[in-house]
Amino acid sequence: MSTEEQLEERREWWKSGRAGVVAIALGTVAVHLATGWRYGFNRDELMALEDARHLAWGYVQYPPMTAFFGWMALKLFGTSLGGFRFFAALVQAAALVVSGLMAKEMGGGRWAQIVAALAGVPFCLGAGALMQYISFDYICWVVVAYGIVRLLGWPGSAAEDGRWWLWVGAGIGLGMLAKYTMGLLVVGIVLGVLVTRERRYLKSGCLWAGVLLSLLIFLPNLLWEWKRNFISADFLRFVHERDVREGLTDGFLAGQLELTILALPLAFAGLWFCFVEEKRYRLLGWMYVVPLVLLVVMRGRDYYLAPGYPMLYAAGAVWVERSIGGAMNPQTQRPRWAGIVSRVLVVALVLDVVAAAAVALPIAPVNSVWWKMASKTVVVFPEEIGWEEFTQSVAQVWNRLPQGEKGRAGILAGNYGEVGALNLYGERFGLPQAISGVNSSWERGYGEDGPETVVVVGYPREFLETYFVSCEVGGRVWNRYGVANEETLEDPEIFVCRGLKGSWEQFWKAARKFA
Repeated sequence: MSTEEQLEERREWWKSGRAGVVAIALGTVAVHLATGWRYGFNRDELMALEDARHLAWGYVQYPPMTAFFGWMALKLFGTSLGGFRFFAALVQAAALVVSGLMAKEMGGGRWAQIVAALAGVPFCLGAGALMQYISFDYICWVVVAYGIVRLLGWPGSAAEDGRWWLWVGAGIGLGMLAKYTMGLLVVGIVLGVLVTRERRYLKSGCLWAGVLLSLLIFLPNLLWEWKRNFISADFLRFVHERDVREGLTDGFLAGQLELTILALPLAFAGLWFCFVEEKRYRLLGWMYVVPLVLLVVMRGRDYYLAPGYPMLYAAGAVWVERSIGGAMNPQTQRPRWAGIVSRVLVVALVLDVVAAAAVALPIAPVNSVWWKMASKTVVVFPEEIGWEEFTQSVAQVWNRLPQGEKGRAGILAGNYGEVGALNLYGERFGLPQAISGVNSSWERGYGEDGPETVVVVGYPREFLETYFVSCEVGGRVWNRYGVANEETLEDPEIFVCRGLKGSWEQFWKAARKFA
């Protein structure tokens, strides 16, 4: 290829939809890097941070992928808040790129690719702002959907290559290492294959090779669960019962509007495209409808279905582009109304992005009217405030212990945010490593013999007085902003407990809890 041809190819790429999609994705990473240092670690991030220091093939509350990326972030960036969130931002940006590629593979042009990516930005801004398993679960669903799109093909493409089942299998296996709700997508794929012409693949060795690959990838976590009597099932049952009891699963269908905002019509267009307009993609439609029905019946949280929308956005963008005659392609003759429709849709999606940025990114001054409004939508914001002050409060109680007693003393934390914060900031205050009975921290134990004196935070007085001869209040949790959060509202007293009535082995069994 000559130099002139190479330059022309580069110019064509920059004019293509792929360039626009990549620009959008990189823009979200830049936004996250610019804002990710504000506030502080979220409670769930502190859990991931603590687990990242104890790599394993599984954890009580989630599979290992989140902790693994946390470990990588620690190795690369230390305990930098923005650095810890980098991989979440990166995989969310990657999901936007794959969404654009799905639109391209379904026959979409530049406009459809950019619209498919743009529709996913609002969720990307929220999910990429925190280091959490939702981000990695999301990209795995999108990767699987892309494999199905490539498998099904479109007229003029290198369609129906059964080897894409290996891609799908790898995506499913990795998804099961991110979040077990990947199983809902698997049910959708299985049912979709059985009720569409894709059942012809049941005789394909590639499909079964993909199944085997997914199982091999998932196997280490499965064995980890097997050795612990599938402890995560007990945890998930506890969380689900709590969510139902507290009304967190109410309004699931209404919650889909909050997830999609003004992109909801695009998602409906995607369903129409898959089931009616281009029936070769019916399997994609089933991959959304089946998890939707299962989550309604099982009373799941509304955001569990968020990873199902990128494939619909891609399909919907292609359908709209076709319907309005090529939309943003200047070489296509189209009626005036088509240009108006295309512009209105883009403006609506841009408004989505602006609205999502206003409430999902940590940019509002703490305790401002804006911050209070955002905190009602993104309820995790208050849980990012005050962790250094929390650790300082515990340190003040610790420092008041007699010097001769500290050598036989320890710190017990009641939830994963507390133990994560104490072990993150505690060293600068001269604190020992904290222990906790919550989730996977319980498995890490209490040391060789267990402390004689325990500074305790996050457990109620009634529980502690059952197991210790004496428990006195040594201080209270606070934060400089006066923000009401779980630390200041639930069990804010810091106790000094002495004289364990039984053995540490017995107490440790009682201290175990899910959160």
